[in-house]
Amino acid sequence: MSLLMTEITVETPLDPYEGYRQLRQKAPVSKMDDGVWQVASHESVQAVLRDPRTFSSDVALRPPEEKSTPSMLFSDAPLHNRLRKLVSHAFKPSHIESQRELIAERCEELMLKLKTYQQADLVEAMAAPLPVTVIAHMLGVADGDIREFKSWSDAIFSNIADILFGTASPEAVKAGEKMDAYFLAQIEQLRLASKSHLLGRLVETETEDGKLSDEELLSFCRLLLIAGNETTTGLITGSVRILDEFPQTLQQLKSNPALIPTFVEEALRFYSPFSATARRTTCDTELGGVLIPAGDLVIPLMASANRDEKVFQNPDEFIIDRNPNPHLAFGFGIHFCLGAHLARLEGEIFLQSVIKHLETISLVEKDHSQMSDLGGPSKLMINLKALKE
Repeated sequence: MSLLMTEITVETPLDPYEGYRQLRQKAPVSKMDDGVWQVASHESVQAVLRDPRTFSSDVALRPPEEKSTPSMLFSDAPLHNRLRKLVSHAFKPSHIESQRELIAERCEELMLKLKTYQQADLVEAMAAPLPVTVIAHMLGVADGDIREFKSWSDAIFSNIADILFGTASPEAVKAGEKMDAYFLAQIEQLRLASKSHLLGRLVETETEDGKLSDEELLSFCRLLLIAGNETTTGLITGSVRILDEFPQTLQQLKSNPALIPTFVEEALRFYSPFSATARRTTCDTELGGVLIPAGDLVIPLMASANRDEKVFQNPDEFIIDRNPNPHLAFGFGIHFCLGAHLARLEGEIFLQSVIKHLETISLVEKDHSQMSDLGGPSKLMINLKALKE
């Protein structure tokens, strides 16, 4: 097959999933007007994510002296391998599972308040405060500081593209400085007297590669804002969209709660919390019959890959017990999301709370324009009706 340099324009509809379908059919690997490549097919997205040598996660083009300490999200081997090996010791599924009681208690508290309303903002009432409370607890953030912790998260996450590729906003810079100062003080105390929460275990963890430095620990705290916070927010809002679009699924869950885990997996596929990620080529390479030059930015569209007709039968249908379900919502390869187990656990507990307390739940407006946003929408108005006591 001859290698092509392709620039194909695909009209962007209001529903991003229709746009993804057009890309898969017309140009699964294509170059946008700004020179960035987008990758739409499951096969090609997986190929990018499984090959960190060719598709680097170190995507920022700043001089070394301007780069902050890299996180696992945006670093390559051997640095990535060292960081992941260290934090994996403190991020085992058993440690995450130990948060189940806290998650259930917090979810119950939020749901008891939410169900008193007939209409509410799901993000404000549940999808944001549930994961941020859990992550804050895991990092040792005091209860009184959680609201500020959330404001740091919002400021940093909303500027992630500018932080990587441009100039971060003054708000994001200020939030980052405040968060760093807060956690540096925490880390200093933990080095003197250890505690059993996640940050405490990270401070204590040691392998043959050594312990995490202060800067590496700060980098991991920033990472958790994304891996452990925004992922769950996107999963919860996506799940409610599905309950709205496919009302029979709520009754299916009520009749058979054992379907909750497969509902969560299908929700991750159907409305991926992170629609895309970023890589940069380290050499001239071929992908899907297309030549991509060295140094170009590549955007793997996981949300598109998860609707690929060649992999998923009836991809635009929500099949509650779909099996197999090889979705890429948590990535693939060495950067597979460390927060996957936590997001799944929080998603399952949320759904258990829904079927326990609510008769119906639906969207106020059927708006798909935000579905390509990273981590889900900043606001999602819902109608709800509580079960009678």
